[in-house]
Amino acid sequence: MMNMDEKELLKLIEKGEAQKMEFKESLSLKDEIGEEVSAFSNTNLGRILVGVKDTGEVVGVQVGKKTVKDLANYIKTHTDNHIFPKISVEEIKDRKIIVIDVKESPEKPVFFKGKAYKRVGDSTHKLSASEMRKLAKESGSRVYWDEQICEEASLGDIDWNFVKEFFILRYESLTERKVTGSDKELLEALNCIKNNKPTNAGILLFGKDPQKFFMNSYIALARYKGKREGIERLDYKEFVGNLLKQIDNCDRYVKEHTAVMSRLHPYKVEREDIPEYPLFSIRELIVNAVCHRDYSEQRTKVIVKMFDDHIEYYNPGGLPKEITPENITKKQFSRNPTIAKVLSKIGYIEELGEGWDKIIEEHKKHSLKPKMPEIDTDRYTITVTLFSTKQKFEQEKIIELNERQKQAVEYLRKHRKITNKEYRRLFPRISTETARLDLKDLIDKDILEKQGTKKGVFYRIKLKGG
Repeated sequence: MMNMDEKELLKLIEKGEAQKMEFKESLSLKDEIGEEVSAFSNTNLGRILVGVKDTGEVVGVQVGKKTVKDLANYIKTHTDNHIFPKISVEEIKDRKIIVIDVKESPEKPVFFKGKAYKRVGDSTHKLSASEMRKLAKESGSRVYWDEQICEEASLGDIDWNFVKEFFILRYESLTERKVTGSDKELLEALNCIKNNKPTNAGILLFGKDPQKFFMNSYIALARYKGKREGIERLDYKEFVGNLLKQIDNCDRYVKEHTAVMSRLHPYKVEREDIPEYPLFSIRELIVNAVCHRDYSEQRTKVIVKMFDDHIEYYNPGGLPKEITPENITKKQFSRNPTIAKVLSKIGYIEELGEGWDKIIEEHKKHSLKPKMPEIDTDRYTITVTLFSTKQKFEQEKIIELNERQKQAVEYLRKHRKITNKEYRRLFPRISTETARLDLKDLIDKDILEKQGTKKGVFYRIKLKGG
């Protein structure tokens, strides 16, 4: 409020600190002033008088040409959403005081240096996580857990060797661009460091020991013998460390413990390896669970259960109201946008939410046509099930060829037919009988057909349907 009457100011000061009034003795208390700005923004409009003791004694402040501008910039820089309070200089008994008028923000909560505050009577208190969620819901804004500062952590809790030797190298390799600036500046740009402290995302992605701060932020994997729980458990693993290590190690373990069938097509020389599960889907569902879980809920963790005929991925945190199992391939959401952004930078997740589209496409293209993944969800969890194709392995006709037969099929691709004599010319060390047996075996395996009679006999690749 500009040009306030001195008597009016004295009356306000006489009433003392209250729900809408706060005194600060000195401009050196800028952080305390910022906390009050956050509190009034989140609670109700209020006024801060700088140069007044808690007792109401007016001590004044030194005011220079840039004092008001510098204070306004400090408040704006360190608040999120940015707050632009009205700041004026007033005089009481020849002493200058600064008056800061703060309006209640329509978009809440308002953070100061990564923390949010509220006004209760004549005092200011830090908001709890549940209070922040409530404020955000009421104001129509959203507070993302991964963007908040990890209060107990420091920059010393970041694994800077991992940042440099893994993350930056991978990023530069994928983008073919050199990272400029310091490692710290990079993490600040990625929202993993705020106000010289790691955010929750920074600790989960780059922390030396994320479980020190978030005890259940890991993947638990159980592998069973059979098709359901309650039977023999073959193995149990916990994948800990930062999220990138968890993803890679869990993905490697799952793939090492799934089957691969090899077969040879009648019309191809190359062996085809057919995985029991679509390989992209295995990894993408691990990434999705890690990326989109509700980390504010630390009573549980991501769980992977492997059975003989399916894999279950259990993810804490249900789907938002607007997302359903039916429309998940068309609509995207991210509970942890900072984590998702960092993972996308190094190719761990697909851009523009294309992951589910690729899972569906991969299933359609898989040689053995696996059953499509199933999604089961409620308010608190998401469970995705991948189905095995192993039961179809036995139904496939596996064709084994020796190296001579493989080369002969390749020869036939170019020359369309082959005789016993030509076969022996390709392999001069074999006998006429061996050549005959090789060719007969290819006929028995339905790869070649015999044509001509007596000395005019030759062999060609058997056409489909003929």
